[in-house]
Amino acid sequence: MSNPIQNQYAPDVVSPPGETLMEILEDRGMSQAELAERTGRPKKTINEIIKGKAALTPETAIQLERVLGTPASFWNNREQNYRDWLARQEERKNLSKHITWMRQFPVSSMIKHGWITKFNNQIYQLIEILRFFAIASPDQWQNGNQMTAFRQSPTFAANPAAVSAWLRQGEIQFAQIQCAPYDEARFRQALQQIRGLTTQSPEGFVTQMTELCAQAGVAVIFVPEITGTRTCGATRWLTPTKAMIMLSLRYKTDDHLWFTFFHEAAHILLHGKREVFLEDDDEVSEDVRAKEEEADRFASDFLIPPEAFRRFHPRGAHISHEDIIEFAQQLGIAPGIVVGRLQHDGIVPPQNFNQLKRRYRWVITDAE
Repeated sequence: MSNPIQNQYAPDVVSPPGETLMEILEDRGMSQAELAERTGRPKKTINEIIKGKAALTPETAIQLERVLGTPASFWNNREQNYRDWLARQEERKNLSKHITWMRQFPVSSMIKHGWITKFNNQIYQLIEILRFFAIASPDQWQNGNQMTAFRQSPTFAANPAAVSAWLRQGEIQFAQIQCAPYDEARFRQALQQIRGLTTQSPEGFVTQMTELCAQAGVAVIFVPEITGTRTCGATRWLTPTKAMIMLSLRYKTDDHLWFTFFHEAAHILLHGKREVFLEDDDEVSEDVRAKEEEADRFASDFLIPPEAFRRFHPRGAHISHEDIIEFAQQLGIAPGIVVGRLQHDGIVPPQNFNQLKRRYRWVITDAE
């Protein structure tokens, strides 16, 4: 990701163009009064330009070009650079009040993953955070990250600033994915094909699932969790015809990954484009909780049809390692998904059959 801050020269001090004008006058032995007479400008205006109290206008620049022979473009550039420097000095002064705001973000984690560049200067680091969120100041942050549907572990209290950074990284990656307009029938078709990919390794399924979903108008994006997020996945509509599913691999096993993916897919198929889903019993409304439960049922039943599951596990029946593998093969899904369902329903203890689950890990790149 290119960094405009790194690539710009930012001098500590920029003098007003009036200082250069004064040097030229002294070199030529010309007084301010004479310059005023030759340009037709009031003496007061010339004096204020020299002291930096008045702006050097394009009209004055042309007049100085005719009188002193110095190109008008030179004066215009000097004036623009000076005003830009003044504005940035004022901005830094204002931003210094927001250093505390920046500290709520997991800056070190964001740097580690290559989302932002590290700066030793706190003001520059704050500007880098603003650039990451594509906002002018912290004042715009509060209202810019609310329309989100994300699943979150109710066991921990996530840091809203960290979650918003995670979601923003998804937006950045989302913009780089080419998607067809959303097509519900095609998306349902894609989900059937993706269900069969659960038996493959990430090298086999990631590219295929992202391509299938993109053809149906849904961008699937993998973004690692960062300090303070504790977020499994997110579903968002960023345009009326383009949806996004974010996956973090929070629990790093195939049963959690695939359940989360189909849960998020359910939000796209069953719920509104402006919905906000927060999986927190203390904060969500009854309506939102019902939709979360509906998405859970969709994911469970899509992966393992209820009637097939009842036939597989009559009440009180003993389940073996071989039984799980055979049942998974009959359904065409990964054995780890069956194990996850058995553990979730309390049919087997959480420590049983975990060797049948496939574990995933993030590949660390040079950026990270």
